[in-house]
Amino acid sequence: MQEQILILDFGSQYTQLIARRLRELNVYCEIHPYNKIPEITSNIKGVILSGSPHSVREENPPKPDLSNIKGKMPLLGVCYGAQFLAHFYGGEVGKSNSREYGRAHLEIKDTSDKLFIDLAQDSQVWMSHADTILKLPANCKITASTYDVKYAAYTVEGEETYCIQFHPEVYHTKEGSKLLKNFVFGICKCKGDWTPASFIETSISSLKAQLGNDKVILGLSGGVDSSVAAMLLHKAIGKNLHCIFVDNGLLRKNEFENVLESYKHMGLNVKGVNAKNEFYSALSGVSDPEKKRKAIGKVFIDVFDQESKVDSDAKWLGQGTIYPDVIESVSVKGPSATIKSHHNVGGLPDFMKLKVVEPLRSLFKDEVRRVGKELGLDENILNRHPFPGPGLAIRCLGEITEEKVKILQEVDSIFIDGLKAHGLYNEVWQAGAIFLPIQSVGVMGDERTYENVVALRAVTSTDGMTADWCHLPYDFLAKVSNDIINKVKGVNRVVYDISSKPPATIEWE
Repeated sequence: MQEQILILDFGSQYTQLIARRLRELNVYCEIHPYNKIPEITSNIKGVILSGSPHSVREENPPKPDLSNIKGKMPLLGVCYGAQFLAHFYGGEVGKSNSREYGRAHLEIKDTSDKLFIDLAQDSQVWMSHADTILKLPANCKITASTYDVKYAAYTVEGEETYCIQFHPEVYHTKEGSKLLKNFVFGICKCKGDWTPASFIETSISSLKAQLGNDKVILGLSGGVDSSVAAMLLHKAIGKNLHCIFVDNGLLRKNEFENVLESYKHMGLNVKGVNAKNEFYSALSGVSDPEKKRKAIGKVFIDVFDQESKVDSDAKWLGQGTIYPDVIESVSVKGPSATIKSHHNVGGLPDFMKLKVVEPLRSLFKDEVRRVGKELGLDENILNRHPFPGPGLAIRCLGEITEEKVKILQEVDSIFIDGLKAHGLYNEVWQAGAIFLPIQSVGVMGDERTYENVVALRAVTSTDGMTADWCHLPYDFLAKVSNDIINKVKGVNRVVYDISSKPPATIEWE
């Protein structure tokens, strides 16, 4: 079994960052809600308790059962996790009277502490909490302080339990990765063997055992996720994988033909299905973004149900679900709230006799690319920007019509082609155009116009969990705007989105 670190989520906005930092160290980890702790098996080398928007002083605070964890294996409490381990094990937590948000500088009291080996005195850390520890349990000792926070870090004597009231996972904590490295390697004794090559080997073996001689139907999108999932399944089951690429009428300009052409060189068994009319019909009169996603998801399921009947002995539906999809679709008391539903998470209706297989379910986006590169995936697909599963439906705000989609396809094509022509495409994580549900006054020639407004969006990111708006050159934006207004009938105004995630999301819907 793959060694792993278990991360218990209390709803912190930074929980996913903890996982990202550990994965960067080639240490496999999984996030689970604090109230749904999995069985503690021998491959779990340590546990991390995340921060939380909640307070231990609430009437019903998040309270995990740590009876099989605390004192029995390495445990790291971060922020709320540290306060929980103090408050409910004999100490005291109260409201902070001093500033405990933002940058602070660490004074290490015990330089022999395993967590702080090779960390500098006065190292910058990031605080983000309204409560503070007022008193430690009797069997604990302080290991670090800041100017405002006496108990910035402490340990439980006789246990491998370590607690910190700052966030090592954020970039503002300058030596956060070093601290996490000390925990997973020095304390948990992890090997750091989570690599693309090891993932591929383990996944192919697991897929062979899971699928046997069964047939699998997989929906290709032309993106890196579904393509890597297809390659892994192809290596595991060969001709028993049947790929379908659906034209839902919501793809980029000429994408259906271009993607089918690119797959010809990968040895995959791919069938193109034109289902534009079914999707447009299902979206008629629908404006709410969540209803759009669900309507699109239902039609995809209907299409795959029809195709599975063609391959009547198919037993599985393959999907390119990745870890952020899984995390963002979890909604329980406390852990990270659902931001939006994902069309490829949540299972299938009872009438469909297909089981779901998701080879990439444990990977972040950048890890999918690393695996794809190891598999030899074509560069044009490997470096392709992420594209939302519901396609242009969620980039066309308000009700969907074929006319709006065609306008958006033209605008998007000019933007994306421009990025490529100016050598900017690979500097951007994701880019696209948004059709806004408003019109503006303009002058074209000598005539007054009242036409549509489009927004351009380009962001930089590592994994899509957080993102910054991309500072594209003004000259480039001016040229793209001019080209769009001159060449796309129905558009007379172009704006550029300069919002980051958070607080905004990458997509507008």
